[in-house]
Amino acid sequence: MTYVIAQPCVDIKDRACVTECPVDCIHEGSRTLYINPVECVDCHACEPVCPVEAIFYEDDLPQHWAHYRSVNAEFLAAATPGQRHQRDTLGDHPLVAALPPQNPHKKEISVFAVRKEEAADADLWFPS
Repeated sequence: MTYVIAQPCVDIKDRACVTECPVDCIHEGSRTLYINPVECVDCHACEPVCPVEAIFYEDDLPQHWAHYRSVNAEFLAAATPGQRHQRDTLGDHPLVAALPPQNPHKKEISVFAVRKEEAADADLWFPS
């Protein structure tokens, strides 16, 4: 089994998962990231750090994104082992390339309004 990156990553590409991956199995396309199912060791490091919740364990992949299992594999299978890292940022799977532009907003950690004066005076390390 492996992890899969689905549609919420398209046009976001946060890359937090790339930093966390201990085996460098996550590769970058023009519009999204892809997990190589051959290289993935199922360590679960990538899934919790994804801010848009685009990474799923293969068995937990929602039905409407089930085709992303093959999208990830096909994108990386097109590159030979020596070219795999050169493949990064060279394009996308045809299905991803055909998608309309996605909403680029990430999930916000906190959603509250603060006046400029309050934001400038805020001491984030020692809240009052």
